[in-house]
Amino acid sequence: EDEITVVEREMKEFWTELKSIYGTEQINQTLALRDSCKESIQVLSERWSKKLKEGDLMVDKIQEYRNEILQQNKHISQNQEHLTEIKSNLNHEEERKKELMDNIQELKEELMKKKQIISSKNKATKERVERLCKSKELFEERLGLEIRRIHNEQLQFIFRHIDHKDPDKPYVFTLSINEDGDYEVTSCTPPLDCISEFQLKVRETNNFSAFIANIRKAFTALSYK
Repeated sequence: EDEITVVEREMKEFWTELKSIYGTEQINQTLALRDSCKESIQVLSERWSKKLKEGDLMVDKIQEYRNEILQQNKHISQNQEHLTEIKSNLNHEEERKKELMDNIQELKEELMKKKQIISSKNKATKERVERLCKSKELFEERLGLEIRRIHNEQLQFIFRHIDHKDPDKPYVFTLSINEDGDYEVTSCTPPLDCISEFQLKVRETNNFSAFIANIRKAFTALSYK
């Protein structure tokens, strides 16, 4: 626009000078040429104005695209961070899962061992009870002893012929085998102060016959008091 203004001003100056030199015909020709130039200049001005507006629109569009790209890049960066966090959480969960599976396997192995131990103890307990029952006739014959199997795999020992005043009076104690596989007296009638000592001794020596004999002697001694 500035250049157009300069051209118009120079044309006006040229026209003033021209009128002072040439005649009417030359002036009319010059005027026609001037009008033609002005029309050409107007067409070019409109064309360039349109181009400039299109350029401005294109610049605005490019800026808009740049802003969209920046926003997309921001979203991509955020998604990458979120994806990294998810991968980290997955790895952590995999580690926890593996640790949990290892713990479960250890518990299974420990449970199997405990089952085997319990099974072995139960087998040993049953075998020991069976041996005691096999000795029943010997004890009944020599010590006047009756052995009964009662609930929870316990054995009840009943002595008679101890009190000379009342031979049928029963002297009773109940024996079981605890979780550790040791003999344990669960009841004694009448009570004996030395029963804990006898129980400890049979655990140390595993001499069950001596254990029964000692209890019978203690009952006998008690009957004379």
